[in-house]
Amino acid sequence: MTKQFILIMADTVRKDMLGCYGNPNMHTPNIDRLCAQGIRYDNAYSCQPVCGPARSAIFTGVFPHSNGVVANSLPLGDNVKTIGQRLTDNGIHCGYVGKWHLDGGDYFGNGRCPEGFDEKYWYDMKLYLDELSDEDKLRSRQSATAFSPDWTEDKTYAHRCADRAIRFLQENRGTDFFLTISFDEPHGPCLCPAPFNTMYNNTKMPPSRNYADDLSTKPFMQTLWAGKDADADPETLRVAGGGLSLFLGANSFMDYQVGRVMEIIDREFPDAMVMFTSDHGDMLGNHRVQMKNAAMYKEIANIPMIIRGGEKGKVVRAPSSHIDIVPTVMEYMGLPIPRLLEGRSMMPQIHDTSIRINNYVYTEFTRYEVDHDGFGGLQMMRGVTDGRYKLVLHLCDTDELYDMEKDTDAVENRIHCAEYAAVSDCLHDALLEHMNDTRDVYRGYQWAARPWRADKKALWENDAYTRQRENEEYEPRQLDYDTGLPMVQAVRSKKLYDTKK
Repeated sequence: MTKQFILIMADTVRKDMLGCYGNPNMHTPNIDRLCAQGIRYDNAYSCQPVCGPARSAIFTGVFPHSNGVVANSLPLGDNVKTIGQRLTDNGIHCGYVGKWHLDGGDYFGNGRCPEGFDEKYWYDMKLYLDELSDEDKLRSRQSATAFSPDWTEDKTYAHRCADRAIRFLQENRGTDFFLTISFDEPHGPCLCPAPFNTMYNNTKMPPSRNYADDLSTKPFMQTLWAGKDADADPETLRVAGGGLSLFLGANSFMDYQVGRVMEIIDREFPDAMVMFTSDHGDMLGNHRVQMKNAAMYKEIANIPMIIRGGEKGKVVRAPSSHIDIVPTVMEYMGLPIPRLLEGRSMMPQIHDTSIRINNYVYTEFTRYEVDHDGFGGLQMMRGVTDGRYKLVLHLCDTDELYDMEKDTDAVENRIHCAEYAAVSDCLHDALLEHMNDTRDVYRGYQWAARPWRADKKALWENDAYTRQRENEEYEPRQLDYDTGLPMVQAVRSKKLYDTKK
């Protein structure tokens, strides 16, 4: 039996921008149908709610702090292997169509197919722009172009990505393959033709208590992030029309293109494993802020994830993560899972949704300006959730703790509430262990010695553990620093060296 795995991605899609996640105002019939045929994950999280870092975790199976892509416009290191490389080296054909954002160049890419993917089907945004005249290149970056009668569907990046994906499927029947279709939509400039460009002219986002969040107990960074909206009328933050209308229209246009691809999948690849997800969401005025940033709010970090190929019509509420995608694909293809991967295969859960894969999942942020994001500055964040509770540490700011059962909108920061002390301590310990286990290069005593954690003292030795990179089949076997012999244990107690006393 052939093994075929199709990953469909969108950019900047919130859960509540899909009908299958409970918003009746959203027109997403194709993704909704996929959901009805498979599993909906309610507590799936992006490893970092930024385009490049999120993708780095999805396609390498290690966190941004491990693969080096901690901000946009940074490249993957030469010693970091993608799922494409791992599968291709094991005889699995890999195609990639759409936004990549991992070559260290500008937003559009450099047009060069990375190792492990078939160059015949490679189609990043640079190759799309190369097909356009200079005039149309400019128009392709302006939202107003969505209302130009001559900017037809066939001129859009989404349409051409779907065309390329369909060609891959038509030409690779009967073979084992892994195909990624990575739409840039609904990310701005939101170029969707009629009728999508006016479909949401009178639509507001669902009501939420957090539109009125005064941010008084939140990190100061969030007040700066809110800017003039810190004192705005909450109702104005749900404004209908304008940019929101185009953004939601582009979302439905993306769904339409997904439908074009699903038509051939349904007809000719009924047994293929199909996954839909998004790299991150957008705040859209919730908590008075826009876009994405160093936060673990559900609007940007709790992303949609849908899988068809196992149980049908089921919902998984246990925590899940993008970090689990690579090991899932590896197991699906019948290949051993490399030790250095930092997630777990979801395959057992896909076939039995009662199985819990993760007790905790993690999100991080390490912002500094490289190219097109000229805002923010250094924002060190690490977050953890067990599905109900969510702890977010801000190295240079106020920490956050939310009870998502009692406070689904994350308005009440309970980090200093005595009744939640045991909860915050437990999550904190799990997060510190994760930072050690995943070789987080930014770990240090500052993450442990938080103002609300009286029993944690600042120690130069931290938790007295260090970690080398796990042995990897693509590299020479690592040698232990203490012995010079082959490493047998990556995480181990450390010593203070070179005291020279």
